[in-house]
Amino acid sequence: MGICDNRTIIVTGSGSGLGRTYALALAAEGANVVVNDINADAANGVVAEIKAAGGAAVAGIDDITSMAGAANIIKAGVDAFGDVHGVVNNAGIVRDRMFASMSEDEWDLVIKVHMKGHFCIANTLVKHWRAQVKDGKKVDARIINTSSGAGLQGSIGQSNYAAAKGGIASLTLVQAAELGRYGITANALAPAARTGMTEGPFGEIMKKPTDGSFDYYAPENVAPLVVWLCSPLSAKVSGRVFEVEGGKVSVANGWKTGTIADNKARWNPADLTAVIEGLIAKDPAPQKVYGT
Repeated sequence: MGICDNRTIIVTGSGSGLGRTYALALAAEGANVVVNDINADAANGVVAEIKAAGGAAVAGIDDITSMAGAANIIKAGVDAFGDVHGVVNNAGIVRDRMFASMSEDEWDLVIKVHMKGHFCIANTLVKHWRAQVKDGKKVDARIINTSSGAGLQGSIGQSNYAAAKGGIASLTLVQAAELGRYGITANALAPAARTGMTEGPFGEIMKKPTDGSFDYYAPENVAPLVVWLCSPLSAKVSGRVFEVEGGKVSVANGWKTGTIADNKARWNPADLTAVIEGLIAKDPAPQKVYGT
């Protein structure tokens, strides 16, 4: 018996990297997995791995950045397993460039894959779950989004990626606030692990140890939290962003209203210098941007 028995979970971008480890871990805990990847060979390969281990899976190779593609991925899960109970929005790309040198295409593509990809499949699923609720069915559904440390505190050379991931963190808060009435939770991950997207900038730091010691940046270290978030055990947790790396897990402490200076009237612009300096001095300094 596993903690995800009888649940069907879509994992986007699960033909390799973190997504593949999520799919394998979910299947090991009893979930039926829809392995989504636009690389059909990669998706079918993960499906074969899951089935060889005694699990249940089906491939969904449509593009997550269109509503039609999202609908087809969901249909693959419903046709194979009767329903879908959650999605792990994992698919992503990077097009790293210093902000002053970034092209319009580099900006648009990263925003599309991350933000629109998160929107299309979650929006389509939410409509599916809301219809079930209106028909009197009890729903216990999950949206697990993927943010990033770059989205929470910024990252030099990744303004497009950081903006998308910051937007996803905010999206998660809104989803949680709006969708709880339907039995849907929404949470997000900010994982640190060795994947195709981190091999370039962090390859030396994240390389696999050769001495048999704990592989701190192995993507498999992130998977247990994903499995738990997809399970019924997480039903009371929503609207949170979890940072996870190695054996560490924490709940991110995001933007909050800081110390307030109230003039009880309109400010004189020149007077704000001392006021702003005082406010900044009173509140904790933000974490440093990655790369600074």
